Formats: sequence, structure tokens, C-alpha cells
Amino acid sequence: MSKLHVETSINGEAVEFLCEPQQSLLEVLREELDRTGTKEGCGTGDCGACSVLLDGRLVCSCLVLAAETTGHEITTIEGIAQGDGLHPIQQAYLDNAALQCGICTPGLVVATKALLDKNPNPDEETIRYWIAGNLCRCTGYDKIVRAIQDAAGRLSHPA
Repeated sequence: MSKLHVETSINGEAVEFLCEPQQSLLEVLREELDRTGTKEGCGTGDCGACSVLLDGRLVCSCLVLAAETTGHEITTIEGIAQGDGLHPIQQAYLDNAALQCGICTPGLVVATKALLDKNPNPDEETIRYWIAGNLCRCTGYDKIVRAIQDAAGRLSHPA
């Protein structure tokens, strides 16, 4: 089977790669492009660990064919941080102890970014609805919800 040539943008950087027609974006990110921040949890789109932004829209990268990303902008967890420092969302997760094993954390941070880009001041119900596609088996969701509320405050009232 011949490989397909893909030209896309990942975290603001032009990227070209070859992939098999059936390869998922998750596979290419981790195995071909060494972007291992995006985690594989289930491989079926049920856990949210592999969440990325595709043209600003939250998607499970295990359900997107890499070949379909030609001409699109992909943002992974590696593209969330600003320079050498943590993004306020990442800092809020850290400060609120909203992470433990780390499998779900990249997907949740990306989902939080998508939410706060769309709604900078969500209520708790909206937050819980928005992250419903991200499964965490370690922390429970209260710390995660508090971290998202904290991040919203940080972004709306920067220090």
C-alpha cells in the first residue's frame, strides 16, 4: 500500500509527513512525529485522552485519519504552553492538584482550552458537560472542575 503525503500545521509549525491511509492522527503524532504528549487511552474515542484541537475544534485524534488533516491546523498539548512557561490552564491544574497519573491530563487540558476559548466564564454545569468526554480514574472530577474555574479566572483577570 502506498503512503500518502500530508502537509499540515501542528502547533503553528508547518509539518509534512507520509502515512498509511488507515493511520489515525494519534498514531502519526506519537509514532511518526514523536509528539508523545497526546496519550492513547482507549483507541475508540471514548476516553478523551487523545484530545487535540483541529482548526480550533475539540476532536479525539484516535478517530481522525491523519490523511484528512492536509491543510488544517492541529494543536496538541505541546502547543498549549506559552514559551518556556506553563499556560494558565496548565498552572491551574497543577495548583489545584487536578492531575495524578497523567494519562487523562493532556486531553483534559486541551478540552479546557477549547471550552475557555469558546466560553471564557462557564458555570459548573457547562464545565461538567464539556469535559464529559474525558475520563479520569484517579482524581475524581471536583478538582478538575475547580482547576477549570481557576483557569477561567486567571485568563479573564491576568496578573
